[in-house]
Amino acid sequence: MNCILLPKNAKSISDEQQVKHIKEVLKSKVGDSLSIGEMGGNIGKATIAGITHNEVLLRDVILDKKPPAKLDLTVVLALPRPKVLRRLIMDMTSLGVNKLIIVNSYRTQKSYWQSPLLDRIDEFVFEGLQQAIDTVPLVVELKKRFKPFVEDEFPALLLDEEGEKMEGNAVIAHPYAAQSWKTYLDVKACMPKVLCIGAEGGWINYEVDLLCQHGCTSVSLGPRILRTETVVNVLLGHWLNV
Repeated sequence: MNCILLPKNAKSISDEQQVKHIKEVLKSKVGDSLSIGEMGGNIGKATIAGITHNEVLLRDVILDKKPPAKLDLTVVLALPRPKVLRRLIMDMTSLGVNKLIIVNSYRTQKSYWQSPLLDRIDEFVFEGLQQAIDTVPLVVELKKRFKPFVEDEFPALLLDEEGEKMEGNAVIAHPYAAQSWKTYLDVKACMPKVLCIGAEGGWINYEVDLLCQHGCTSVSLGPRILRTETVVNVLLGHWLNV
């Protein structure tokens, strides 16, 4: 928790986890300075005016810095195991992904969609924001029907600001693709706007073909079969170096 994220115009901190962090991890005292951020707004500093059993009072709140810019990137992710999803959402939020679309896939177990962790997505985004000292939430959408999503909604993700389709603007990670990720980057003049990543076990051929029919380029990270978490962090690292 590198930043205490607060609601707009907040003058105190009453969230149980935040208060515990301030007391037990930061070991802050009255008069100490805290790094804070306003949800959806700026980041800055505040001074602790008082500490009670369940509240930290603030004074001299200054929010004078813009949050870090988001990546111009939408990730389409096949729903993985719920515990993995929690880490992925936190990582994507921390890395600055603009939008995450979680879709169903052939290898997604139906029980995953019933997980109570799906009701805690906002909580995981919040954790990622505090880790990265950011205030603008990752937008998360759930799409339980793969084919209708790809055919009806996916093409709109590939349009530029003028509404024109941009070729090569989306990639799908697939270990059996003929083109490598490195080759793709060597040829392209800019990073793609959409990144499609499968869950454990990857995409099936039908899913790869359908996404490619609607504008995706299939790329491989090599012959090794990697965990979803590994693929996400390896690929997103390239956006941070642009």
